[in-house]
Amino acid sequence: MARCTGAWHAMAYRRGWRAVACAIGLVGCGIAAGAAWRGGLWGTLTGAVLVAVWLATLTWWLVVQHGLAPTLTSEAPRNAAADRLVLDAAPTPMVLIEGVNVRALNRAARRLFAADDRVVPAPGALIRSEDQYLRYEGRHYRIDRVTLGGAATERSVAALIDIEQEERVAEARATAEMIHVLGHELLNGLAPIVSLAESGEAALDRPDLDPALLREIMATLARRAEGLQRFTEGYRGLARLPVPRRTPTSLSGMADDLARLFNGRWPQIALTVQAADGPDWPLDHDQFHQALWAILQNAAEAATARRDQAACVMLTIRFGEDEMIAEVQDSGAGVEPEQATRIFRPFHTTKAEGTGIGLSLARQIALAHGGALDLLPLPPTTFRLTIPLHSA
Repeated sequence: MARCTGAWHAMAYRRGWRAVACAIGLVGCGIAAGAAWRGGLWGTLTGAVLVAVWLATLTWWLVVQHGLAPTLTSEAPRNAAADRLVLDAAPTPMVLIEGVNVRALNRAARRLFAADDRVVPAPGALIRSEDQYLRYEGRHYRIDRVTLGGAATERSVAALIDIEQEERVAEARATAEMIHVLGHELLNGLAPIVSLAESGEAALDRPDLDPALLREIMATLARRAEGLQRFTEGYRGLARLPVPRRTPTSLSGMADDLARLFNGRWPQIALTVQAADGPDWPLDHDQFHQALWAILQNAAEAATARRDQAACVMLTIRFGEDEMIAEVQDSGAGVEPEQATRIFRPFHTTKAEGTGIGLSLARQIALAHGGALDLLPLPPTTFRLTIPLHSA
C-alpha cells in the first residue's frame, strides 16, 4: 500500500509539472499572437495560434483525459473492500475500541453483539484495558488487544478468543492421544498372551507332552496377564482420581515422613530435605503425599541409573506470598529434549519395569489442586510442583 501511494505521488508530481509547462506555453503563445496581430505579421500569428491549439490539446489530455481522480476513486474502494472481506472471513470476533466506544469490525463480532456497527451498551471488560477476559451471553472469551498509536484517544483492536472452544479442541486432542496410548499398550499386552496361548495349545497337541514346558508356558502367560491387569488398574486409578479433600497440612511433617520412607527404600542414595517453616497448607494430605512420593521415586531411579557419580536427591519445600513450592532435584543424567514433553503422558516410560503412571498421576493431583507440575529447563534435573493458596 505504501509503495502504491509513493508511485501515485511521483506520477502526480510529473503530470502536474507538465500541465504547468503547457499553461506557460499558452501564455507565451497569447503574447506572441497579440504582438503579431498589432504588427501585421500574419505568418507569425498563424504559427502562434497553431502552437496554442496544440498546447491546449496537450493540457486537456494530461489534466482531463488522464486525470488522477479516477485512480483514487477506483483503487481506494477496491482496497477497502478487500480488507473488509478479509475481516469478515475471520471466524474470531474483532472490535475497535476508542475510549468508551466499541465498534464491530467483522461479521463474527456483529453476530456476537447483534450490532451493525457500534456495540451498545459496550461491555465494561472491553473498555477496561487491564481486563483480559470477557463473559458475554453465557460464554467466556479471552481478550487479545493490540494498541493503535497516533491518536489523542486511546484506540485498540481486540480479538475475542472463545475459551470454551479452545478447551473443547484441547479435550478432543487429549482424548485422541489417550485412545492411541491405550490401544498401543493393550495390543502390546495382548499380543504375547495370544502367542503363549497358541504355544500352550500346540504343546498339548504334541504326542510327547512335556509338563515342564507346559508349566513354563502357563507361568509366562500368567505373568503377562498380570502385567496387563496392573496396566488396566493403573489406568482406572488415574481416570478416577477423586476430588481433593483440602485440610490444613503440615508440610514439614510430611517431608519428614517422606524422608523416612525414602531412606528405607533407597538407603544407598543421599537424600537432602530442606523444608521451610510455614503455615499449614490447605491440600489433600494423601494425594499430595502420593504426588511427592511419585516424583521422589522417579528421581531415585534416575539417580541410581547413573554410574559415574554418587546418587543424590534433594527435596525442597518453600513458601511464596500466595503459593507453596516443592522441588525435587536428582543427580541423574537428565531428560532428553525430545522426552521432556512426553514424560507426563500417561503410561509413557523409558524404564523396563516402569508403568508410566507416576509423573502423570502427580501432575493430575497438582492440577486438581489448582497448581502445576513442571520440569525446569536447566540442569540439574528439577521437578517443580506449585500449589496456590487460593484456587478454584
